[in-house]
Amino acid sequence: MKNLAKFLLFVLVVSAGISLLYDYRLKHGGLNFPSGRKPEKYTLASQPSVDSKQVASLEALNRERRALVSSVLPSVVAIKTSKRIGVRREYGLDPFEFFFGGRQGGYRSPRDEALVQNSLGSGVIVTNEGHIITNNHVVDQVDEIEVQLSDGRTKKARLVGADSQLDVAVLKIDDPGVKPLKLADSDTVQPGDFVLAIGNPFGLQETVTDGIISWKGRPNSTDFRGDLLQTNAAINPGNSGGPLINLRGEVVGINEQIVSSSGGSQGIGFAIPSNTVRTALESVLKHGRIIRGYLGVVSRAPQAEQQSASDNEGVVIDQVVPGSPAAQAQLQPGDVIRKFNGRDVKTIGVLRNIVAQTELNKNVELEIERAGKPLKVTTQIKEQPQDYQSSSALPRQAPSQPQTLQQPGEQEAVSGPLASIHVGELTQEMARQLDLPANAQGVLVTGVDPDSGVAELQKGDVIEEINQQPITSVSDYDEIAAALDPSQPQVLSVCRHRARSFLVLRPR
Repeated sequence: MKNLAKFLLFVLVVSAGISLLYDYRLKHGGLNFPSGRKPEKYTLASQPSVDSKQVASLEALNRERRALVSSVLPSVVAIKTSKRIGVRREYGLDPFEFFFGGRQGGYRSPRDEALVQNSLGSGVIVTNEGHIITNNHVVDQVDEIEVQLSDGRTKKARLVGADSQLDVAVLKIDDPGVKPLKLADSDTVQPGDFVLAIGNPFGLQETVTDGIISWKGRPNSTDFRGDLLQTNAAINPGNSGGPLINLRGEVVGINEQIVSSSGGSQGIGFAIPSNTVRTALESVLKHGRIIRGYLGVVSRAPQAEQQSASDNEGVVIDQVVPGSPAAQAQLQPGDVIRKFNGRDVKTIGVLRNIVAQTELNKNVELEIERAGKPLKVTTQIKEQPQDYQSSSALPRQAPSQPQTLQQPGEQEAVSGPLASIHVGELTQEMARQLDLPANAQGVLVTGVDPDSGVAELQKGDVIEEINQQPITSVSDYDEIAAALDPSQPQVLSVCRHRARSFLVLRPR
């Protein structure tokens, strides 16, 4: 007991000494200040620099934006997919087989194994029953689809239907408590409208970016693909399939792709209009697939020499797809479509939307202009054939100069803006190895010259379009590339694995 008392007394004395030393160093400096500096005196600002009454409208905008975001977030989901890929493992040393009875003294023979490839995307709930809209390229050819809701819960999703041409897919989850968002009328959207892009970029769920509609109706030359909405709201990899939201919390578009020289957002993104999405959704839910009508024309911009200066609206027919409703109506290249069943036709986008809303197998009247004279023709809108996308890319007029014969897949020497890019034919086997979407078509990048200014393009990329002109072969690529204006920027549509984006090549 005496020894214990002595020990406790010793502890108390040491503790008191340490405490006195601490107080001394605190008063005379040196604690946490090796250089001998004393603690700095500081006073934090207690008042904001601007009175909230002076920015009352901005405060209200802040509150309204918070309310808008909080109201739509529960309807936006993150989509996680997995795909099993068979690989062939080579000979090598396997330590587990070595220590646990492996063959050949620890060396293993070749065998087939499976790797799991995971991808991320976004989606939006659009029905009370749990149907989700996303991009087809997000869920194309995957084995499992999992949806993560905003509250953290995960649900297995099944693919109800998809369409590679529109790049739209419909998923379904079983959850009675889902909150769907309304699909807006995208025809009423105008450049300058405020929008929010919400999604799962780089796996960062519930990311919100804002911007405006930069442009409406970016055109395509054929009538199989809907026009796109352009926005400057930041869209990055993983945003694909997420919604573009208006001020009322409605979906005006489904984010699809970007124009970028770096692979990240540069303020030029594109979304599929909600009216196009609604048509696809209803077709899938009613028929199990997308049933679309088509006319069968390839268009170009009206030319001043073909039309009067005071009347330059309409769709100028460049090509007519054989066997199509347009061919049955005996439409010809050079004809200008002015009206469709009494409705004015100003652009190929307007024509496409009207055709999409037209009941199949019913007579329709087209008012056209041929050689400066008005003419009326009738036809029936038919269901678009499955091979329409490829058949609509009609052979171009043969060049007047003879060409040197080439071996299959060999690229002809190309000059001009794309001279530094080397391409070859894209085979089905190569597309499978590169894990490309099923609808990918174009030419395979086999090399890029160093110091060419197109370092963003990589070997293994697939160029699908040049300035919105579809590429189906090396000969297509060579012909289009040779006709490019080197003083103008060129826009390449590029597919890399399962991601699609635009690449802008500017004159150097």
